[in-house]
Amino acid sequence: MARVWIEDRAGHADYQQAMEKWQAGKKAGSKRQPPGRWRVRWYGPDNKPKAKTFGKLPQAEAEKDAITARLSKGSYRDPKSGKAPVRVVAEEWFGSKRKVGRTTKRDYRDLLDNYVIPKWGDWQVAAVQWEDVDQWVTELETKPGKSGRPLGAARITKAYRVLSMTMKHAVFSKRIAASPCHDHELPRPDDEDEHVYLTYEQLERLAAAAGEYRLMILTLGYCGIRWAEASAVKVGRLQVPQRRIRIVQNYTDVRGHLALGPVKNHEKRSVPLPRSFADELGTLARGKGQNDLLFTAPEGGPLRYSNFRSRVFDPAVKTAGLEGLGVTPHKLRHTAASLAIAAGADVKVIQTMLGHKDAAMTLNVYGHLFPDRLDEVADALDAGRSVALAMMDALLTA
Repeated sequence: MARVWIEDRAGHADYQQAMEKWQAGKKAGSKRQPPGRWRVRWYGPDNKPKAKTFGKLPQAEAEKDAITARLSKGSYRDPKSGKAPVRVVAEEWFGSKRKVGRTTKRDYRDLLDNYVIPKWGDWQVAAVQWEDVDQWVTELETKPGKSGRPLGAARITKAYRVLSMTMKHAVFSKRIAASPCHDHELPRPDDEDEHVYLTYEQLERLAAAAGEYRLMILTLGYCGIRWAEASAVKVGRLQVPQRRIRIVQNYTDVRGHLALGPVKNHEKRSVPLPRSFADELGTLARGKGQNDLLFTAPEGGPLRYSNFRSRVFDPAVKTAGLEGLGVTPHKLRHTAASLAIAAGADVKVIQTMLGHKDAAMTLNVYGHLFPDRLDEVADALDAGRSVALAMMDALLTA
């Protein structure tokens, strides 16, 4: 049997009954189209029968040729699958995220619930067009977000990427042939507002103003670890003689509950610890068990970011005279990176310190901080050339 064929329904009892009903309705004033006489039938890649009817033979023939071509090229999509609501595909995509961290997955959930599903949930995936998505991006820029305040460029980009990943899932699940989320102009974050680079003196003032949490500020500002990682450092992972801190876990605030889990990108690593305060950290750890936290809340237990910001960090920023710089505990990573680069650390060292997935990411974020070494390259080439020329002269005069 042919894989795709056209069936004439003129002699079928169900078609004849449908025609009689249509003719009676037409006499009564109905404007409905007559039932389709020509039925294109085929078997999909799943070997299940499919069918679609047309009123005219040329239409059926065109559809037959198109389906045959798509089946041959492997680009076939079941026409009915594109009718799936975006909310259904979005939930399928979200459920497939098995490797992302808890914080990232929580962020995906918030973006789905607050921006993607409210806009696109009832749309059929095949109905979403490029211009629809582009208009939505404009709406995100011009209308207030869930909090009532305008959305920042980074948040808009994240919302767009969640929709993009949902539509990519629709492509992979053969609901649509191509995603409408491509080549859109997205707002660009102001990098100058996002990065804060403190000097040695500023960092030391901030640490001193933090009182009993001075060592934690120094660890954040010189080692470059994330706040969630620093709050989860256990005593057994502090290696004072080797001047290392082993970063293995972090704390994530999941709807008010602090959960201990793997670090971001699952990038376990050892970060360098300056000797100038390594011994002080050893003193802080003295008397604690190997599985006890190195940095704790005043009443014991893990530190909560919001409490630390309001009770310790923000007052310390004010006392240190650093208000207006936009410095936060997380942004001390930028300070650590800038100081390490100025001290001569190469990109791979910075990547390891910060726990970036690859060196390309480190260069994208901090490449402008690395010194211009073109003159060093030119000088090295001159030295090599001088040696070669001297050897040639020696041979000629011998």
